[in-house]
Amino acid sequence: MEKLGYAVVVTESWSGEDAAMLIALHAYRSHSSMMAFHEQHPNRPITLVLTGTDLYRDMADHVEVLRSMEVADQLIVLQSSALDSIPAYLRHKARVIYQSVRVDIPNKILSADFQIIVIGHLREEKDPFCIARSLPLLPLNSKISVLHLGMAMNEQMERAALGYNENLEHYQWIGELSHVDTLKALSQSRLMVISSRMEGGAHVVSEAIALGVPVIASDIPGNRGLLGDDYLGYYPVGNEVELASLLSRAETMPDFYSALKKQIDTRRDLVSPNREMQSIQELMIQLLGN
Repeated sequence: MEKLGYAVVVTESWSGEDAAMLIALHAYRSHSSMMAFHEQHPNRPITLVLTGTDLYRDMADHVEVLRSMEVADQLIVLQSSALDSIPAYLRHKARVIYQSVRVDIPNKILSADFQIIVIGHLREEKDPFCIARSLPLLPLNSKISVLHLGMAMNEQMERAALGYNENLEHYQWIGELSHVDTLKALSQSRLMVISSRMEGGAHVVSEAIALGVPVIASDIPGNRGLLGDDYLGYYPVGNEVELASLLSRAETMPDFYSALKKQIDTRRDLVSPNREMQSIQELMIQLLGN
């Protein structure tokens, strides 16, 4: 936003500092800041960026989520399927702004085998080991190998990752890498797998789209909103049998792999920095004027 000429102050909660508008991330966690800003500045706009936990978990359990959505002048979601989860009476003030990705990864060299990458911290809602459970189900002559990146968020996840690391020949968990090294590894992979049970619109999916890397994804709204309803690479959440089947098809059927690649390439414009900048500028003009 600073590139558009706006001065931006980023804080965990609103401090009471004077501001022309408030942009809040996460309806539940930002509820008190939104209420305080609205009470002190009832005529100044509030924009609320809704997260996956807002829409797919907290809205059902915490009345603060709906109250935040009602107070906000504009609701922002990061992928199109999220609109369906917004109550009908609030949907008129919602819009989609896709997160952009700027990638500059030279020397894209694919690994010799059929490398599949999984990126994301290891926690329950990500179903991080669906990929590991799928590996023994692949044909014996498969050349698929898995590179798993992400920090274990508890001891149980770490023990599981280390166990799969030791017992699966073609599985490697290497923990967290820098963002640059993560993008490089992604660019050198044949496929990315995102196996989340719940997701608001994972930035790593946008990164795969920007790099032209096909994705195999759990069939949840957060993935559909980024990849499209007609995307061919979905499998039922938690179903390692169907995941293994898709991975095998991608490895052994060039036409299927090419179809996934073509569908990914058609989504690239959605995650372009110019498109995101234009969307933000349109929002600012709507709320603050010229």
